[in-house]
Parts: sequence; structure tokens; C-alpha cells
Amino acid sequence: MDFNTGNTAFMLVATSLVMFMTPGLAFFYGGLVGKKGVLTIMMQSFVSLGITTILWVTVGYSLCFSGDIGGIIGNLDMAFLRGISIHDSLSPTNNIPVLVFVAYQMMFAVITPALITGAFAERVRFKAYIIFQIAWLLLVYFPFTHMVWGGGILAQWGVLDFAGGIVVHATAGMAALASVFFVGKRQMKATEPHSVPLIAIGTAILWFGWYGFNAGSELRVDSVTALAFLNTDISASFAAIVWLAMEWKTTGKPKFVGLLTGAVAGLATITPAAGFVDMKTAALIGCIASIVCFKAIGLKNKMNWDDALDVWGVHGVGGIAGVVLLGIFGSSAINGSGSDGLIYGGTHFFLVEVGAVAFASIYAFVISYGLLHLIDKITPVRVDAHDQETGLDVVLHGETAYFM
Repeated sequence: MDFNTGNTAFMLVATSLVMFMTPGLAFFYGGLVGKKGVLTIMMQSFVSLGITTILWVTVGYSLCFSGDIGGIIGNLDMAFLRGISIHDSLSPTNNIPVLVFVAYQMMFAVITPALITGAFAERVRFKAYIIFQIAWLLLVYFPFTHMVWGGGILAQWGVLDFAGGIVVHATAGMAALASVFFVGKRQMKATEPHSVPLIAIGTAILWFGWYGFNAGSELRVDSVTALAFLNTDISASFAAIVWLAMEWKTTGKPKFVGLLTGAVAGLATITPAAGFVDMKTAALIGCIASIVCFKAIGLKNKMNWDDALDVWGVHGVGGIAGVVLLGIFGSSAINGSGSDGLIYGGTHFFLVEVGAVAFASIYAFVISYGLLHLIDKITPVRVDAHDQETGLDVVLHGETAYFM
């Protein structure tokens, strides 16, 4: 088989960029927590590279992209990547190796459960997290990947999600909120991020990697790839500056962490729509992203929810908002594989998008809370007050990030 070498090379780069996002997330979260929990939160991201890869090649890819059981999940015909030859192409119209697609989708699976960890930072035992991660992938991420991207029931209903507003951000964000309610508040809260430079490094890596996340989701190089790439940057940039302005007005000072948080909100919100809207709409989505996520974090603070690193407010609310905005502004004139949103007369498409993201959000919340409850019966999920005060790096891992 003669593969399209240009598309294959591009997708290998995109896969590498998405992989790089997980270490980027580790740096981003690592800077936001207190110095006694840096290694713990970073390890929760890095361990997903190993665990999720093992789960993906054994059963994950098959459950997402092989066969169909009730429109909800795939089958195990391709377990251990059985039946996939190194010579197989993805499709007659997309002549890249199937193995490249396997690797690309695997990197999405790696980062998604890692997103959740920011919500319960400095409170959860490592063993419980490992069990939760595996069970969550099997019961939440794999089914929704199949339903949306694997030809399942949501795809059959016409649901679109260019790069993961439903599959990644809405599910992870609502799982984060469920975990906040289950584990409760921290005994010892860090009043400020311990390392803003680490947050900046993490944001830079995430922003860079997001080009592979969004542009790579076209799975080849064409005009939609270029559009998704540029829309990603436009949304992030507008969101960053709008957040900076809002926080400047609120606090009287321009905050660097606010600028960085706004950029991530813009990245998360454009994700489902990146290849389905024009550039002016991407700018509008970036502005809306900052406003709704900023307000969501304000609500969280008012309600006294201890979402330590604002996973729900940024990723959950951003992902949900992005799907709704796709339902409003999507245009088949921009992308022939897309659908017209509400402003173009696509009432049905709008309702399908809203229904799908509502279903995914409720399902992810309920299953995640239930999983934590069951896991707590097997092994304690939450660390006690003494361990929180001592610091999870020392208590759980016997290591420290800094030597004083």
C-alpha cells in the first residue's frame, strides 16, 4: 500500500503534539498547586501515559472503533490490535496508516482523565486514582468516543464534535465536579499558586499541542486543517485578552495567571467547533469562552466548591459552551462535512448538539460520582487531614519537588 506521505507525516506530528499536551498539563497543574503536592499532581498526569496506553492497545481502541453494540460501545474484535496490519489504510479517501490513527486517538484518551485530576488536587490517594482512571476510561470515555467518533448512536443522530468538546472536555469537566462533591474540601488550601512560571510553561505547551489536537482532527492536510489551526489560535488569543481585561477591572491589576487561564478557556471552547466555523466566529467564541468560564469560576467560589484548579469552570463549562456555540454558528458552507447551526436555520442540529452535551454531562457526573463511591468501599479515596498537612508528595510517594 502506498500511503499519502504528506498526510501521514502531518498526522505523526499532530500525534506527537497531542502527546506533549499531557506533560504540559502536568506543568500547568504543578504550578497551580502548593509546593507540597507538586509531584503528586504531575505524576497523576504522567502515569496516564503508561496506564492509558496499555488499556488502549489491549481493549480501548477496539471498544471505541470496532463494531457496534447498541450504538453505545464497540466490541473486542480488535482487542490487542488484532487484525490491524501495518499496511492497512484508514479509509479509501484517507490514505494514512490505520496505526497512525490508533496512536492519534490514544493520545486523546491519555490526556482526558488527566484533566480531571486538577479538581481533586491534594486530596486523593494514588491507588484510588489509578482505579478511578481505568474504570472511568472504560465506562465514560470509551463509550462516548464510540458514540460520537466511532459511528455510534450520537453520530447516527447527526452530532458533531470536531476535536472533543463532548468526548473530552464536557465529560472530564463534569467528572471533575462530581469528584469535588465526593471528596469535599481541602484541609490546607494554598492561597496562591506556588510557581507561576511553571503555569506559564504548561500553558505554552498546551497551546502549542492544541494545534495537533484541533488541526489534526481533520486527519489530513486540507483547507479545513488550516482553518482549525488558525481558529485555535484566534479563540485562545481573544479569550486570553478578554480574561485579562475582566480580571484587571475586577482586581485593579492585570494578572498573569488570569491571562493564562483565559487562553486555556478559549482553547477548550473552540475545540468542538474548530473545523466547522469561520474565523470571525472563532474570535466571538473566544470572547464568549472567557466570559462564561470567568463567571463559572465566580459561581464556584460563591458556592464554596473546592475545585482546586478550576477544571469544571474552564474545561467543563468551556467544552459545553463550545458545543452549544457550534449548534448556533456551525456552517456547512465552511465545511461540507458539517451542519448548519441555528442562525442558518439548523434548529434540529442545534437541538441535537444541546441534547448530546447535556446527556454526556449528566452521564459523566453520575457515573464518576458512583465510581468514587464504589472505589471508596475498596480503598480509601481521600487522604486524611494529617497527610494533607504533611504534603502528599512525601506521604504518598516519598519524594519532594524542592529541597530547602
